[in-house]
Amino acid sequence: MGVLELFLQSSSSISLLGGLVVLLLFYFVCSSSFSSKKDRKEPPGPKPFPLIGNLLHKYIMTLLFTVYLGPQKVVVLAGYKTVKEALVNYADEFGERDPMLIMEESNQGHGLLWSNGDSWKEMRRFALTNLRDFGMGKKASEDKIIEECDYLIEVFKTFKGKSFDTTQPINYAVSNIICSIVYGSRFEYDDPEFTSLVDRTNRNIQLGGSPSVQLYNMFPWIGKWFGGKKEMETIFAVNQKHNLQLFSRLKETLNPQMCRGFVDAFLVRKQNLEESGIANSYFHERNLMQTVSNLFGAGTDTTATTLRWGLLFMAKNPKIQGKELKGRFGEDRKNLPFTDAVIHETQRLASILPIAVPHKTSQDITFQGHFIKKGTTVYPLLTSVLHDESEWERPHSFYPAHFLDKDGKFVKREAFMPFSAGHRICPGESLARMELFIFFTSLLQHFRFTPPPGVSEDELDLTPRVGFTLSPSPHKLCAVSCM
Repeated sequence: MGVLELFLQSSSSISLLGGLVVLLLFYFVCSSSFSSKKDRKEPPGPKPFPLIGNLLHKYIMTLLFTVYLGPQKVVVLAGYKTVKEALVNYADEFGERDPMLIMEESNQGHGLLWSNGDSWKEMRRFALTNLRDFGMGKKASEDKIIEECDYLIEVFKTFKGKSFDTTQPINYAVSNIICSIVYGSRFEYDDPEFTSLVDRTNRNIQLGGSPSVQLYNMFPWIGKWFGGKKEMETIFAVNQKHNLQLFSRLKETLNPQMCRGFVDAFLVRKQNLEESGIANSYFHERNLMQTVSNLFGAGTDTTATTLRWGLLFMAKNPKIQGKELKGRFGEDRKNLPFTDAVIHETQRLASILPIAVPHKTSQDITFQGHFIKKGTTVYPLLTSVLHDESEWERPHSFYPAHFLDKDGKFVKREAFMPFSAGHRICPGESLARMELFIFFTSLLQHFRFTPPPGVSEDELDLTPRVGFTLSPSPHKLCAVSCM
């Protein structure tokens, strides 16, 4: 499969169905066309169709190319060397974020994920400092994760070896880790406010990659009539209301001398700035709301989805599941190189974020001999890095040996880039790595995961369900106790 075909499949743009029928009608009645200046050598790409762009055009892949998503010109970065050069060596030039329309309307330049400029720098600096202060990557987080593992294991035991869908219990367990850091406390799995917040957030992530929302981002005058945009807006509003209630409770019991989590620290900073009479501060309610939403969503979906892929791969590969997949505590990582390799290979092959969150050039740049104008949308194709045939021996197979040397010791690979790279690398990487290791090893210590009765390993479906991230298709597994 060529990289462009993979790009098109991952972005789910080729399944716009009814929307494309409408656009084809406009094709016959509109005389608009695309043109590009010939005085500068821009990244190559197929000739776009009016209105539709070249969504449906199969183009021979290069490592730097241009496509049109509807009327929007997008430069795609493909392959390890190209993506690394852009995001690391030209980090400033490719370091701005280009929010999708629906996210721009929702976030309005605030928060951590979709913002730019001084607001983004301030929120990222504050988030990194406080995430570390509240345990990210430290023993405190390790203890929280180990405790949460115990709750999750008890839930798995209730099924007594019968098949069940792992989605919700894993989502709730993983979400509780970011909740303990952000809000200062965990929640019970039967707390309806908590579970509905998690379920809505994951639904929004699924909707973010849906055809109707993609259509809205490209053609809002048509896409606004489809259900995806309306459902996302409803979820945004309900989640915001829920967070305001949580913030209010935390404000009532706020102790500036003893912050319980990120929200407390933010409220104290906001209060101190207001008392000092500092104007135009970035520490306001809107930034708090959007930053917490970003942390909550990213801190739940990506790790939980990766864990679900890991368990599915284990059920699919019983021989690998039975080899050295033990251990529980973070310090065991160095003594469990094969387990570490299995986790990394899960992240690599699953490639749950096939396309990095859209970037934008901050200035005119000539990159790899091609001119890219300031403000151009840039899509780093992370799946092309994680599946780069020049970097991986078996790029499309589950092969933990990718991360082992000839002596069986764990080795890092430069082309392992699931958290992106450069200025916009995931700020929660260290927390996610710790969560994946402790959750995965704890579950494999207590259970052996198998397909449901009557289903063979070969029949387990590894086709991803496309959303903003790629999650496993709906499935059930048996967690057979081995303790």
